[in-house]
Amino acid sequence: MATVLDGSNATCEAANGLSKEKLASSKDLFLKVYEQLVRELLEDSKVYTFTEEARAWTKKMTDYTVPGGKLNRGLSVIDSLRLLKEGNLTDEEEFRACALGWCIEWLQGYFLVEDDIMDKSVTRRGQPCWYRVPQVGLIAINDGILLDSHIYRILKRHFKALPIYIDLVDLFHDVTYQTACGQQLDLITTPEGTVDLSKYTMSTYLKIVQYKTAYYSFYLPVACALYLAGEASPENLQIAEEILIAMGTYFQVQDDYLDCYGAPEVIGKIGTDIEDTKCSWLVVQALQRANDDQKRTIEEKYGRADPACVAEIKKLYAELKLEAAFQEYEQQSYDELTAAIRKVDSKRLQAVFLTFLGKVYKRQK
Repeated sequence: MATVLDGSNATCEAANGLSKEKLASSKDLFLKVYEQLVRELLEDSKVYTFTEEARAWTKKMTDYTVPGGKLNRGLSVIDSLRLLKEGNLTDEEEFRACALGWCIEWLQGYFLVEDDIMDKSVTRRGQPCWYRVPQVGLIAINDGILLDSHIYRILKRHFKALPIYIDLVDLFHDVTYQTACGQQLDLITTPEGTVDLSKYTMSTYLKIVQYKTAYYSFYLPVACALYLAGEASPENLQIAEEILIAMGTYFQVQDDYLDCYGAPEVIGKIGTDIEDTKCSWLVVQALQRANDDQKRTIEEKYGRADPACVAEIKKLYAELKLEAAFQEYEQQSYDELTAAIRKVDSKRLQAVFLTFLGKVYKRQK
């Protein structure tokens, strides 16, 4: 079982400085730590000495791509650690939890920068994608690589003196690899300009969502918290992986359902999975349930940016009763997850899983 011992002076000093602020909430603390981490990255000259232009670019790029989302993944680290330690955290432990949470948000920023280029997306988080910002263009590819590299600069500065350091480095490398493999499978299953519905199987769908989404969004924050709490035993990590990958899969199925049936004013976007030829849970279910005529309709209409075609696919979904199928899937997933969580010996770890489940069960956005 991993244990947390005294860390680097940089981490201790940072934590002591933050303790004087009496910050009101996890998010206040979290945002304060972000400012410090960026400042440290820009002042770090052990490996690379910035020019003023490069420093300004990196600051703008990082501020633009990393902290603009909901921050749920990063905040889950500190929230999970508090549950694991029953609220008894030192300032130093809170700082480390925030630092690891930001490493996850940096990873998310890296994925989104590269993903937007591959998908030729226009906006992200209510503003132009980074590569579409004037004078950026394909420089964004290298910026994404820098964002990924920042993770390991943060880990080296604040965790190298700890016995869990190499475990954390391995964890981030493994999850990055898993996510990239999931993205690859997604891209080759739905290549631009081609619709091959024979690839849209439940087996392929589950691999895509588990590797592309569930590992870094659900498993990674809890694994980080387990390492920080000194409870990252092989047994606990395996339990966390099994429950959280299943929960992350359920979350993505919800996302697919809301893309079609969610109210745009609630979910904050107009769903485009049908037009974008996405290998979504709905189309996989439709193909499993459809007769030959209905399959021909899917082959002819799916993936077309034509409102009439989209309407035909949605009409077909209604005929196949996919809303009811989702409701049944959702209840079954909830029952299976709660049953699995009840079998966990640690009440504190149960609380972590139940908190995650409470945030996603029957969500509307």
